[in-house]
Amino acid sequence: MKKKRRNKGDSPKSPNLNTLKQSVAEVCNGAIKPLTHRDICRLLQIKDKIAKHQVLFIIKNLLVEGAIKETGHGKYGSKADQEYYEGRIDKIGSGAGYIICDDLETDIYVSVRNAGQTLGGDRVRVILTGQQKGKNPEGVVVAVIERGRTEFVGNMRIDSRNSFMSPDNSRVGTDFYIPKDKLNGAKNGDKVIVEILDWPKNAKSPFAKVSKVIGAAGEHNAEIHAILAEFGLPYEFPEAVENYVASLPEEISEEEIKKRRDMRQVLTFTIDPHDAKDFDDALSIEKVGDDRWEIGIHIADVSHYVEEGSLLNDEAYDRATSVYLVDRVVPMLPEKLSNKVCSLRPHEEKLCFSAVFTMNSKAEVVAEWFGRTVIYSDHRFTYEDAQEVIEKKEGKFADEILFMDGLAKIMRAKRIDEGAITFDRVEVKFQLDEVNNPTGVYFKQAKDANKLIEEYMLLANRKVASFIGRKSDGTPSKKPFVYRVHDVPDPDKISSFSTFVQQFGHTMNMQSPKDIANSMNRVLANVSGKREENMVELLAIRTMTKAKYTIENIGHYGLGFDYYSHFTSPIRRWPDVMVHRLLQRYLDGEKVVEKEAIEEQCKHSSAMEKLSTDAERSSIKYMQVKYLVGKEGQEFMGLVSGVTEFGMFIELEESLCEGLVAMRDLKDDHYELNKESFSLVGKRNGRKFQLGDQVRIRVRNVDLVKKQIDFELA
Repeated sequence: MKKKRRNKGDSPKSPNLNTLKQSVAEVCNGAIKPLTHRDICRLLQIKDKIAKHQVLFIIKNLLVEGAIKETGHGKYGSKADQEYYEGRIDKIGSGAGYIICDDLETDIYVSVRNAGQTLGGDRVRVILTGQQKGKNPEGVVVAVIERGRTEFVGNMRIDSRNSFMSPDNSRVGTDFYIPKDKLNGAKNGDKVIVEILDWPKNAKSPFAKVSKVIGAAGEHNAEIHAILAEFGLPYEFPEAVENYVASLPEEISEEEIKKRRDMRQVLTFTIDPHDAKDFDDALSIEKVGDDRWEIGIHIADVSHYVEEGSLLNDEAYDRATSVYLVDRVVPMLPEKLSNKVCSLRPHEEKLCFSAVFTMNSKAEVVAEWFGRTVIYSDHRFTYEDAQEVIEKKEGKFADEILFMDGLAKIMRAKRIDEGAITFDRVEVKFQLDEVNNPTGVYFKQAKDANKLIEEYMLLANRKVASFIGRKSDGTPSKKPFVYRVHDVPDPDKISSFSTFVQQFGHTMNMQSPKDIANSMNRVLANVSGKREENMVELLAIRTMTKAKYTIENIGHYGLGFDYYSHFTSPIRRWPDVMVHRLLQRYLDGEKVVEKEAIEEQCKHSSAMEKLSTDAERSSIKYMQVKYLVGKEGQEFMGLVSGVTEFGMFIELEESLCEGLVAMRDLKDDHYELNKESFSLVGKRNGRKFQLGDQVRIRVRNVDLVKKQIDFELA
């Protein structure tokens, strides 16, 4: 008679060793008095002999690791001198992870067997078990305090016996078992959202139910919606918010105009991408005296329409930013506001919050004014239109644009001289057909017209921050405000970058932050137009710390500013709305005391900015994979963009698509990773593949569902 096979999702008779170890550690470390072997088995409801023997084996293991201690003969409890730490676990593909703790400078490594029933992002309690020289401290997770999330996105795998969901994000660390009665109509190969139900002590995988079927894996809209769901980003507004926005008036009342500075007669224009619909900034220029011009930076007055405490306010705050995916924008504000009411469209009167500067021909600001205005945009330029005026020195408002471009170039040169770092990284864009299939790629590089707008936005952001943050005598004001800060680079990362660029003949002066900035600019200028340009720029960006929002001003290292904020994009960024509100309160002479509330909004905005960036990258990765579908067997030139123990990543020169040449496919030798030289080196032939090297590859496999590109050397 054939033995009945047990389904993978069924609970085994004996507990899984890893989860059992976790449970024993939790029980011992949570006990108020020492426990015997029998006590531990009773508390864990373990009755069969095999499992009891396993518990005894695990106890001895935990004693050796120092995770528990023996308090008397045959009695066990928490190690008295052992400290608990709490933090979030960041899982890696293998199922192991790193615990990020606020109380420790270095992350704690936990192996697969010591990670227990954790999912990536969970808040956990961990104890240290030791540390090898030159490596991260190691620990054991003794408790999951809080799940990082309860919903996950991935692909269904269904056969006659079992149903599992494999998450899109490998950092989750495990598949999910879906009971047959919890499929909610999902079929094999569907992209779904699942909600975790339970993780039984004896089960290898957590149990979950399908809460939503998104669509077939690999289908365009399903994949884009899955990306949004993975990062917790909504793709539609609640009906109540849409109704609220529909009730907002589009006309500007004479009463409102009387409260504002009327600048409708001053020459005003916008410069934006050709496909832009939300115009949140405009420039004006007027000569007001001998070598004196008033230049206005006019920003859509979103805070006038988004009232504090309203449904719209809460929704905009929750979103905190617009998300720009490859084929669509998920806006912070509903379309009526972002594209119509607030958008500074040509030949329409609009409400603005403005920064107006009196400047001379040396680009020196001799006077400044901040406040609410009403404007009239005389013309809408695309970047291409404005660039043509700059290059040909003729066209609509040519005198004004050329003068403002001249001032912008002076301001840019001064910034760089004072320590700003200039990143002019090429941006890849996909040409899409009517059904969003990529038909080609093109590269977007900032030209003079882009830099013109950039300089005036930087001027407004810097001056607004300085106006609030600095007293008349130049000392800090200590007024609560929203700053955009950027710390100095990590010395170790700068040192690694210096080592890397040395192979291309470049040197770094690392004696002071300003020396680093000057050296960085020199390196970036020297690699311009060379094959390693993109690689060097990418690594340079990675050496930088992440900019964030906070009330604690430390300046902005990358821009070389002592004071900096975000004032110029309230249609797409929540911190800019906060800045408008705070600035108006200070202009009205109000005292602002709610520091904690402002900082909380700053933290939320920084977190949502990261989520948005990650979602945008994920959509680009998906489109890169989609672009290479059907190109299997074709050969391309590329650059080595990363080296790891499992292979090397190659970035294609013609499309910037990135794929992996696996170590197992380097068949001419056994290659080893050399971290110091950022290279893979053959043991026998000494052949070296180094970061930035040019190689010819062949597309071996493209998996749209897994979003995976595999290359091999041609």
